[in-house]
Amino acid sequence: MLDKYSSSSPSKLHPMSLAFAFSSGWHMLATFFGAGVLRPASGTWGTLAGWLLFYALKDVVSLAAWCCIILVTFFAGAKACEITGQDIQVHDHSSIVIDEVFAIWIVQLTVPHALAWQMAAFATFRFFDIVKFQPARYFDTAPQWQNGMGVMLDDLAAALQSVVLLGIAQLVLR
Repeated sequence: MLDKYSSSSPSKLHPMSLAFAFSSGWHMLATFFGAGVLRPASGTWGTLAGWLLFYALKDVVSLAAWCCIILVTFFAGAKACEITGQDIQVHDHSSIVIDEVFAIWIVQLTVPHALAWQMAAFATFRFFDIVKFQPARYFDTAPQWQNGMGVMLDDLAAALQSVVLLGIAQLVLR
């Protein structure tokens, strides 16, 4: 479950440089313009970058536009994850964070724009993304999902788990 965070993880054995992250458009997308290269906790940095972008644009981008952005990011992100993983020889390298970015946008869309709810969205998503309850663990570890689509799907599952928990919290706290 937490093998990705160990000192012997493939990401630590094949570190990604900022130069690599900016060496192609696919790598830039996969690392969300270098946010994934930040250490430690690159997934948290990627989530933070996505959260900040969403929060900055929340009043100027419509719900329909966000849905389109998320859908396009999902498929383009899967391709970027696939190419970047192949190029660095680690299928779900810790510097690949576009999966966290698109997933936090989903969670943010389902909670109020108040800062406390947005922070809860961030924390809840990070928890589910790190712990990887089923089905997220399945997409993260099953051999048939060791590709760009699997990288995106495990974060989609974590996002949906966050949405459910935060939806219940919103009902209880009404």
